[in-house]
Amino acid sequence: MAAYTGELAALATAFCWSFTSIFFTLSGRMVGSPVVNRTRLLLAVVMVSLMHWVLEGQLLPLDAEPSRWGWMGLSGVVGFVIGDAFLFQAFVMIGPRLSMLLMALNPVMGVVLAWALLSEELAVIELAGIFLTIGGVAWVLAERHQGTSSLPDVSPRYYLVGVLFGLGGALGQASGLILSKQGLEGDFSALSGNLMRLIASTSLIWLLAIAAGKARSNFQALQAHPRAIRLLIGGAIAGPFIGVWLSLIAVQHAPVGIASTLMSLTPVILLPLGRVFFNEAISQRAIGGTLLAMLGTAILFLA
Repeated sequence: MAAYTGELAALATAFCWSFTSIFFTLSGRMVGSPVVNRTRLLLAVVMVSLMHWVLEGQLLPLDAEPSRWGWMGLSGVVGFVIGDAFLFQAFVMIGPRLSMLLMALNPVMGVVLAWALLSEELAVIELAGIFLTIGGVAWVLAERHQGTSSLPDVSPRYYLVGVLFGLGGALGQASGLILSKQGLEGDFSALSGNLMRLIASTSLIWLLAIAAGKARSNFQALQAHPRAIRLLIGGAIAGPFIGVWLSLIAVQHAPVGIASTLMSLTPVILLPLGRVFFNEAISQRAIGGTLLAMLGTAILFLA
């Protein structure tokens, strides 16, 4: 079991992010996605700092080398701030279905970046597992709005820009994982690395909010919707707290391509959860895509 620490952490990350997306979807419908994004990072910093105090004996990883702060801080900015900004803009321009489909390219980008920057190699059977998983995810997502497309009537140029934003979101996540792997070298604490990422990204996103005069309205929106606060706390625990911590353990103990692929299973896991929370129907195609993705995951485990 210890030999699969990274893979198991990546799979657990996918489950955490599935529940996070549900909590943040419900709260976002009440207060808006920018408020959710800023608040979830703030909550996560507090939670992770307290956990770091309990487990590591200090509130902040002040003894970490400046180079680690640089790598992990850059990872947080690229992943949480820039990558998420691209992804949210893609949601607006081309809709969630196509945006999530483009995000399925994250593992492929992770493999390419790891090959180019970290000299990681993958066997042919592992590559087959990666592409089977991506194919299953893409097949499931392609059906979600079939016949009732969420894509607005826009010009080809506008559509192209939206696609580029979606690719930017996928690239931001893949790049964030690569940068995290650099910062975690030498068996550095994943919890400390997670906190360093959160500190950098939260500081930047709130400085931008203050500069834009949106900090006060952020808290006013939360005061008007107490239930959104509870959902945000649940989402922050499952996502930026436990989920991101597990994702760092995954990239620390498994090749980036494999870890990224397993973490990309979130849309597939959301199918049964969507049935429970949103009463969404599960079609034969959805089941087939799920089984295909699971086959790819099994290949990655057994390779």
